[in-house]
Amino acid sequence: MTKVKGQRKGNTMEEKKSISDKIKELDMAVDWFYSDEFSLDTATEKYKSAIKLAKEIETDLDSLKNEITVIQKDFTKE
Repeated sequence: MTKVKGQRKGNTMEEKKSISDKIKELDMAVDWFYSDEFSLDTATEKYKSAIKLAKEIETDLDSLKNEITVIQKDFTKE
C-alpha cells in the first residue's frame, strides 16, 4: 500500500492514501453490500463512508487532471 505523510486538522498526522488504495477500499466497501456480512443496522454508516470516499477519489482525480493539463500546456510552449 502506497502512503504519503500528510497534515490533518488539529495538527495530527495521518497517512494519505493513494488514489489506487482509495479505489481498492471503495471496491471493498461496495462488495460488502453484496456479501453475507450485510446488515441493515450498519448499512447507512457504510454507505455514508463509501460516498465520502468516492468524493475524495473524485477530488483527487480532478486535481490530477489539472496537474496533467498544466504539464501539457508547458510542453506546448516549448
